[in-house]
Amino acid sequence: MNAIAYCFLNTMESEASAIARGLRRRDPDLLDRLIEQYQHRLLRYLVYLSGNRALAEDLFQETWIRVLERGHQYDGRHEFSTWLYAVARNLTIDYLRKKSPVSLDGLMEDEQHAPLEPADPRPSAWEVVAQLQQAERIGAALVGIPAEYREAIVLRFQDGLALEEIATVTGAPLGTVKSRLYRGLNLLMGRLEGTQA
Repeated sequence: MNAIAYCFLNTMESEASAIARGLRRRDPDLLDRLIEQYQHRLLRYLVYLSGNRALAEDLFQETWIRVLERGHQYDGRHEFSTWLYAVARNLTIDYLRKKSPVSLDGLMEDEQHAPLEPADPRPSAWEVVAQLQQAERIGAALVGIPAEYREAIVLRFQDGLALEEIATVTGAPLGTVKSRLYRGLNLLMGRLEGTQA
């Protein structure tokens, strides 16, 4: 391992350890910083996972309450985002099981709830419209594929999680995560090609 990689790894470990210590102390400033840092990614993940913006907002609030209540369980061995996504995912699964006795892996989502993509205000108006149209196409296509594939795609490509982190969040073996990504991307591409005119 070279010196730069070693320093980066130690920085990540010390940051995760600092977060773990702060959560054990219930440090309100730390919680504010974590919410600010992860709010957009977490909400987007929950919108895609639940397929419903209002439900995602409720689950978002519940996730942060759970982080506050059970922050002492975060041990700092993994990145905080991995633990946060696992908490959010478990809350979503619990809610959906209570609502309907179907597992998350078997859910098909209501296509009326296409997720909202924030527009970057810096590009030209034409570029913004083109980006929004592409995002809407991708969002609509994503909603139409099974939840386990959609989840893997969102975690990998929108939130930038490594395959091992996705396996930790979902509780699925690494091979299953790879398979879900492969199959999900094939389904997504098929749906996108089917919507082109």
